[in-house]
Amino acid sequence: MCLTLIATPGLAAAAKPPVVIELYTAQGCASCGEANSYVGKLAEKPGVLALTFPVDYWDYLGWPDTFAKPEFADRQRAYVTRLALREPYTPQVVIAGHAQAGGLQTDKVDKLLATAAQDARPAPDMAFIGLRRVDVGSGPVPRGGAEVWLVRYDPREQDVVVKKGDNRGQTVAHRNVVREIRRLGSWRGRPTAYRLPPPTEDGLATAVLVQGPNGGRIVAAAQRTP
Repeated sequence: MCLTLIATPGLAAAAKPPVVIELYTAQGCASCGEANSYVGKLAEKPGVLALTFPVDYWDYLGWPDTFAKPEFADRQRAYVTRLALREPYTPQVVIAGHAQAGGLQTDKVDKLLATAAQDARPAPDMAFIGLRRVDVGSGPVPRGGAEVWLVRYDPREQDVVVKKGDNRGQTVAHRNVVREIRRLGSWRGRPTAYRLPPPTEDGLATAVLVQGPNGGRIVAAAQRTP
């Protein structure tokens, strides 16, 4: 549920929004452990919001990913179409919803991250109001409109011992694993308030993304830790 605001005293001038880095990974992917560790280090950088989206399409190899959800693979497939790729793959890193690279192409990811950090496009201010609301201010809307997404993720590092498949016997580390993603509504460039549902698990951090539809550019993001 969203509500257009007449006045937005909570939306003072905000710092530059973080660059959103999305890692698409799987515990059954032999090359994903190294990418997980690399993105875990990116998560510690100021100005970066790193999110890990485990996917389920490698489960048939013998190890069902313990964190994967079908909606994560759906989100990745939207990027496949938007970025004109042949098919989804892991490990993949998507930067600001606009560019992508293989998770082991660390030099390329670093360059894309630096470019995104220098992006001077105006972004709407965002502010969390208590625990149950987020306000998005005014700003230019991407072509095709924009959507507001709630992302809840576990900020703790989590280690999983894989017992079958290509990574059998290995411990795969995870950081900022997404546990829930939900569309809150559309954004049309005007100040708007969005209601936040209660978290489904304890200890989760909250991020809100303003993004073009169907895997479009992320124009703004805000995060709140537990």
